[in-house]
Amino acid sequence: MDVREWLPRDKYDFEAVRKLSELGNEELKDIIPELMEWLQDGNWPISKSVEDLLLRFGEEFIPHIQNGFQTKDPQWEYFMLTGLIRRLPSQYLIMLKGDLERILENPTEDEILEELDEVIIPLLDKIQ
Repeated sequence: MDVREWLPRDKYDFEAVRKLSELGNEELKDIIPELMEWLQDGNWPISKSVEDLLLRFGEEFIPHIQNGFQTKDPQWEYFMLTGLIRRLPSQYLIMLKGDLERILENPTEDEILEELDEVIIPLLDKIQ
């Protein structure tokens, strides 16, 4: 079975997310990057369901969040920050502290325009 065949096909593909949620983390870990792409727009109907699926991974998917920060896509960063990252327990949020501080202290012009500082400050307050 190729689990990639079960990836959502569009932003309304709740059935695909449901099928994926029935699989174990070991079966899903290779498609974390593809699942992260469904968080690029928090307005997509399946975005929250995909967040729920990813939150099962805990520490294991922190590098994938960090990769999302490397894309320099401030809208994706915003939706990760206000969705998935906001829902992380403090023990995992601490692992992102350097990334959060970088955006706060040395933001790109696009990150400034997206006003990411407004969502990062409460996250940093949560772990300090």
